[in-house]
Amino acid sequence: MAVLAVGDQVLLIDTKARRYLITLAEGAEFHSHTGLLAHDLLVGREEGITVTSSRGSRFMVFRPTLADFVLKMPRGAQVIYPKDLGPILFLADIFPGARVLESGVGSGALSMTLLRAGADVVGYELREDFAARARANVARFLGPAAADRYRVEIRSGYDGIDATGLDRIVLDLPEPWQVIKGAERALRPGGILVAYTPSIVQAAQLHEALGSSAFSLGETIEVLHRGWHIDGLAVRPDHRMVAHTGFLTSARLLSP
Repeated sequence: MAVLAVGDQVLLIDTKARRYLITLAEGAEFHSHTGLLAHDLLVGREEGITVTSSRGSRFMVFRPTLADFVLKMPRGAQVIYPKDLGPILFLADIFPGARVLESGVGSGALSMTLLRAGADVVGYELREDFAARARANVARFLGPAAADRYRVEIRSGYDGIDATGLDRIVLDLPEPWQVIKGAERALRPGGILVAYTPSIVQAAQLHEALGSSAFSLGETIEVLHRGWHIDGLAVRPDHRMVAHTGFLTSARLLSP
């Protein structure tokens, strides 16, 4: 990969594993309680280096992964976290060229994940400020070329879906069951619907709606993320874990 350049996103990680996301700019400086670090020290160098601030603090320098960017990017709405974004890709079976409707784009975390996997995404979002932030975050991480495969419309998925022959529909809405009828008309036979819901009550109501629809194979899972402390012979689960964030419900559309 090319060396770091002005305009690149860069992740700085200090000795306490604290992470700072910056955009390299000519003549700019990163300031923290550990001193300042000139961006010019990074431009033209490879990622993976270690640099020292004006007060002697050391930082590892990397390009951010998608997970890094999702956790550090500007946002208004709560994002879907990386531990759920990966399973959504597999539950929805996202593939290059897949035609995907995403309803409830928020700050764009799921949009970026779908686009990165090669999908063509149309998003429905009620709030113009959320839509603008999602577009900006997508462009910031994936570059302007991703805009060719990404369109956000200011509207609600509850009011129906204009597209037909879609491969996948992914929902991050408070009442996803209201989209079921529209999804039946918009998806191609065999298409997949995936919904993210914070509450099990929402998931249960969605299952009730799926039970009287043309969808089948409905299932709900929850993903738990527990790290481990490994230091020589001291091996144990971390005291903290990323437990509940949301429930993932998927179903497939039957042929008429």
